[in-house]
Amino acid sequence: MSVQHEPARTGEATLRRQVLPTELGPCMVRVQEGTRGQGQTSGTADVYLHGAAGSWTSFRALLSGAPANDRVLIDLPGWGESTAGARLEQFGVEAMARAITGVLNALGYRRWNLVGHSMGGFLALHIAAAWPERTASVATISATTFAVSAAARGPLRSLGRFPAFIGMLLAMRTMAALGPAGSALVRAIGTTPLMGPLMSPFFAEPGAIPAAVIRGLSNDARPASFSAAARAVANYDFGQWRGIRCPALALRGDRDVFTPPSDLARLAEIVPHVQRVTIPQCGHFANIERPEQVRRLLDDLRGP
Repeated sequence: MSVQHEPARTGEATLRRQVLPTELGPCMVRVQEGTRGQGQTSGTADVYLHGAAGSWTSFRALLSGAPANDRVLIDLPGWGESTAGARLEQFGVEAMARAITGVLNALGYRRWNLVGHSMGGFLALHIAAAWPERTASVATISATTFAVSAAARGPLRSLGRFPAFIGMLLAMRTMAALGPAGSALVRAIGTTPLMGPLMSPFFAEPGAIPAAVIRGLSNDARPASFSAAARAVANYDFGQWRGIRCPALALRGDRDVFTPPSDLARLAEIVPHVQRVTIPQCGHFANIERPEQVRRLLDDLRGP
């Protein structure tokens, strides 16, 4: 296991970077040291889990300021810098959760505050239910849960009411069938003006999103991993989430095309104490479009 310090961009914190083994393949992890640790691993970490079309970089806007706890940013196996050697044929919600908690155990953390975007929100809720004694809080940003699971089970039946996800799923399956050429094609499209209109449904104000962010999202696309994630959630037993005991927050943008209001309502039926928030003038990426509001909500959830 090698440990490196990643040079920070101007105004950004220094991140300690290392690769850790998991049952799903090598996992790239970045840690921003918190003030509580005083140079050593503290007992509790704030853990950030990205979506099926992202990487740790989707949380950059949430990393300003010195955190009390260590911040742990994971490129999940199959995404970002954890693509090489990923065993996608073994991908499942339970296996991914074991990989995540295995990483946190290896880093020496006993408890965690979970923050998950999109697919990462799904995983965060699963971990909170499966490891209730170790989860201090769970926050989801546009978690792709009930509607996506149903659409993954029956794409054609869901096309009329969930076209954004079905369109992306079919595109990703097509690109995955092309192998490495498919990923290269997505990255190539990301360098053209075409990528802006393609990504516009995911943002409330697409014109305000920097071109570098759009290119980053195209670089993060992993068609085979996205397709594997969709298969994994298709027949998930959501009743497991009744085991969530920690403080819980579920937020979405009012223009979110992947997380409908009904998803938050159904989550509240299973986890009655969850706090539900809809952010106005926001799409699927509140962590990019409304980072200040997201940070305030996370601070309120975790408390002093």
